[in-house]
Amino acid sequence: MKNGSKILLVAAFVVPFFAVGIPYWPIPYSKVSLPDSLYGIGLIVVFLAAVACRYLAAVRFRSATLSAGASVPGAVMARVIYETAIDPTSHNLWPFELVIAAGVGFSLSLMGSLVGGFLMPRIRSAQADKSPTRPRVSR
Repeated sequence: MKNGSKILLVAAFVVPFFAVGIPYWPIPYSKVSLPDSLYGIGLIVVFLAAVACRYLAAVRFRSATLSAGASVPGAVMARVIYETAIDPTSHNLWPFELVIAAGVGFSLSLMGSLVGGFLMPRIRSAQADKSPTRPRVSR
């Protein structure tokens, strides 16, 4: 794997992690209702991160899906860790929260990886058809 691909995979986790987490973390725990509390621009960022991994860096399908998809349960787990440190009885159903977040995150990243995989050969072949070819010089 190229160094640029590794950086893009890290960015495909970190950017959606904060895009999902920043609107989700300030919601009071009594108002949180998963998966409804996760819906918003953050999930679009998860989808686009998976598309970018597959299209821009030609990252493998599994790597793109796992990297972007893990950001959603990661953001939920960050909240669970923080709030459990304050009040250990607050998140007694945290495994269910993680399963719901993983289902939402990985399904969107799976769709994004599929879209990026379908776009990659079509757009790159169209670009190759438009590029001028040099005539061969025989020696």
